[in-house]
Amino acid sequence: MPRSVWTGSITFGLVAVPVKLYPATETHSGPVLHQVHREDGSRVRLKRFCEAEDQEVEYGEIAKGWDAPDGGVVVLTDEDLATLPVPSKKIIDVVAFVPAEQIDPLRWDSPYYVGLGDKAPAKPYMLLREALRDSGQVAVTKVTMRSRESLAVLRVMDDLLVLQTMRWPDEIRSAEGLAPEEDTTLRPQELAMAKSLMETLSEGFDLDAEKDAYAVALEELLDAKAHGATPAPVPMAEGGAEVIDLMAALRSSVAAAKAQRGEAVPEEAAEPVEATGGSPAPKASKRAPAKTPARTTPAGTTARSATAKASTAKTATAKTASTKAAVEKDTRAKKSTAKKAAAKKAAPAARRTAPRRAS
Repeated sequence: MPRSVWTGSITFGLVAVPVKLYPATETHSGPVLHQVHREDGSRVRLKRFCEAEDQEVEYGEIAKGWDAPDGGVVVLTDEDLATLPVPSKKIIDVVAFVPAEQIDPLRWDSPYYVGLGDKAPAKPYMLLREALRDSGQVAVTKVTMRSRESLAVLRVMDDLLVLQTMRWPDEIRSAEGLAPEEDTTLRPQELAMAKSLMETLSEGFDLDAEKDAYAVALEELLDAKAHGATPAPVPMAEGGAEVIDLMAALRSSVAAAKAQRGEAVPEEAAEPVEATGGSPAPKASKRAPAKTPARTTPAGTTARSATAKASTAKTATAKTASTKAAVEKDTRAKKSTAKKAAAKKAAPAARRTAPRRAS
């Protein structure tokens, strides 16, 4: 269990609930890196230095200061700050109960688990918890932590109360002028394809399985250098480019998401999308050429065409075979004629040289 960071009471009306606050989250940044001298790796320290006296100042001599409009400095000590009246210094003061959806998520800040105080009765805690659960509302409160008063919300998480600090209204910056101009028309096909991409990317997604890739890579880099090894190159994610064909980009995105999971991808969907590196593609002309309407093929035409092509190929093959046979037959005939002529020419010479029989 983490150490408590705040001790006090929740008050709503005349009911007080002694509680303790525990940090609900922790920020991880991987291995801690220090400032060191590049030449020898020795630590570089920061010193508290007084500009007027040109010397280092001890921590106990440091106070807080404010730059006055006249150019002077107003110095405040810890004793001065302790005299400021802070009504919510040791209490979580409930000021109202509102629906959770009424609070803009931009207002959320740091969350804390609310545990029961030492030797405090459990009934008031459970009463507030179940009242919040049954009403479906959250409690808006004020609380002072680290000498700063904040708005906060009490809500229910399972069987525990959670306090989440909020930003004050004037801490939320205006978003005026940041939204895109509303002069672009979205086609129904584009919206449907975007929803299809959303569904594809969400299939099998596990938020709890996500990891900090930077922290993992940093640990591997430090381990490699500590052992004198050459760090393995880390693949970098490519930045997006300005897409010319939005529908093609959406189709390719769906195909890429399916391919990553090992699913079959249609061949036409896997084609790369033409894009630019940040500037729009040049326009060939102001008026696009008219498109030729696609011809509709009657049912059965494709099958008859395929049959005709097969028949043509078969006829061509038969002609080729017939021609080859005729050439071979003619060659054999010529050889036979030449052989007979040679035999006829050699016959008289054989008769002249043959011995005569005795009479």
